[in-house]
Amino acid sequence: MADRYFTPDEASELLPAVRRLVERMVRHRRALTRALERQERLRGAVTSNGGGIPVREPADAQAEVETAASEVARCIDGIHELGVLVKDVDRGLVDFPALRDGEEVFLCWQLGEDEIAYWHGIDEGFAGRKELPL
Repeated sequence: MADRYFTPDEASELLPAVRRLVERMVRHRRALTRALERQERLRGAVTSNGGGIPVREPADAQAEVETAASEVARCIDGIHELGVLVKDVDRGLVDFPALRDGEEVFLCWQLGEDEIAYWHGIDEGFAGRKELPL
C-alpha cells in the first residue's frame, strides 16, 4: 500500500515538479552511462599495457561515475519524496499511486508525454496502460 494516493487532478498539478526531476534524472543517468563506458575503456587500456594513460585519468573517471550516480540517486529521492514511484530511470517512467474503485492502481507518465493520460493495474506495468479516465 502506498503512503499517498493521487487523483488524476492531483497528479497533474504535481507533474511540473516531477517533470523537472525526471529530466534531471535522465540527463544524469546518461552522464553516468558515458562515465561508466569511459571507465571501462580505461580499464581495458590498463589491463592491456597501460596505454600511456595519464595517472589521474582513472581517478577522474571514478569521480565522474560517483558524481553522476549520486545525482541520479538525489533525483530519485526527490521524486519518491513527492510520493511518486520511479519505474525506469533510462526512459523517465514514473507512476503515481491511485485508487480505482478501492483497488490500488498507478497513474503512468513518462518523459516526453505532455500530460498524465494513462493508468494501469499494479501487476500490469507499462504494457497494460489504459487511457484515462479511471
